[in-house]
Amino acid sequence: MQCYKGFDKDLKCRGFQYEVGKTYETDNADICRTGFHACENPLDVFGYYPPADSRFCMVDLDENSQTENDSKRVGKRIHIETEIGLQGIISAGVKFILDKVDFSNVNSNSTNTGDQSAATNTGYGSAATNTGDCSAATNTGYGSAATNTGDCSAATNTGDQSAATNTGDCSAATNTGDCSAATNTGYRSAATNTGYGSAATNTGDCSAATNTGDCSAATNTGDQSAATNTGYGSAATNTGDCSAATNTGYRSAATNTGYRSAATNTGDCSAATNTGDCSAATNTGYRSAATNTGDCSAATNTGDQSAATNTGYCSAATNTGDCSAATNTGYRSAATNTGDCSAATNTGDQSAATNTGDCSAAVVNGTDSIAIVTGRDSKAKGSVGCWLVLTERDDKLHIKEVRAVCVDGKDILPDTFYMLVDGKVVPAD
Repeated sequence: MQCYKGFDKDLKCRGFQYEVGKTYETDNADICRTGFHACENPLDVFGYYPPADSRFCMVDLDENSQTENDSKRVGKRIHIETEIGLQGIISAGVKFILDKVDFSNVNSNSTNTGDQSAATNTGYGSAATNTGDCSAATNTGYGSAATNTGDCSAATNTGDQSAATNTGDCSAATNTGDCSAATNTGYRSAATNTGYGSAATNTGDCSAATNTGDCSAATNTGDQSAATNTGYGSAATNTGDCSAATNTGYRSAATNTGYRSAATNTGDCSAATNTGDCSAATNTGYRSAATNTGDCSAATNTGDQSAATNTGYCSAATNTGDCSAATNTGYRSAATNTGDCSAATNTGDQSAATNTGDCSAAVVNGTDSIAIVTGRDSKAKGSVGCWLVLTERDDKLHIKEVRAVCVDGKDILPDTFYMLVDGKVVPAD
């Protein structure tokens, strides 16, 4: 049977390595204990592998009557057919829900093909369809589907496992139940999910996809879009220009590949990534990573054990937490760390690497760059022509001495860490 399976970033599940295109067999299959597991409902996979940092494949699993509380299945044989990614599993989830609805049993009051029409279903397994403009399709029952293909339409589902789809402009698709999917392909649309394991997708311009539940995914591929997740294990992705992806939950990921985008994570173990120009990636949680590869970008981490990286031109990477790393490889960049045991590195010209915490390191490799360390037992190094500003402190952290030296290749050697001891510049151990 066709199922869907989640993996970690290395395509492993519970430590077992899989490969796309290969078949695996085992002697026993006992659900949740042994054997190969996958889900019939693509959206159920989010309950086991959150969209933030997982990979997803379509698989073929041998038939087995064992079931769980959701659509989880187990088998002795599994074939990894193809990797479909986050967008693929969201699309498959929408199709799965729509295929469960019996559209042939929809009565005349539930279908409208004209403009300014309304189709409403309050029962179980119902379908409300509008193909005209300015229409509304509403389902409050379980396993329902509300579809609008016209402009200025609204499709709403408050029940579990529902799907609300709009393909017209200025449309709104809303799901408040669990395992729901709201999809908009038109211009200036909004897709909202407040339930568990939901997916909201917008492919049009000026769209907004919002998830407040756990294990949710909000995706925008159009320009000037916003994808927001406040739940656990969520993923917000924007590939268009001028977009914003925000995650406030734990283990979330916000990604922007367009121009002038912003990706923000306030939860723990989060990742915010921007590959476009003039972007900003911000993490305030523990063990977060903010990365910018475009020009004029800023990556900021205020939590512990964070990493902020910029490879573009005129970028800034800042860490205020402990054990953090800020790295810039572009021209005229700045990497700053205020926490202890941090590292700030610049490989571009006219850059500045600054550390104010203890036991920190600042590195500069470009011409006319400066590395500054102000914490106790900190060190700095640079290439020929760079300047090092070193600080010595006593046991009470009072400043004893501050000295600036140029890496001339003779007295001060390149690619060598230096620190200030008893007022003298000495190589660090």
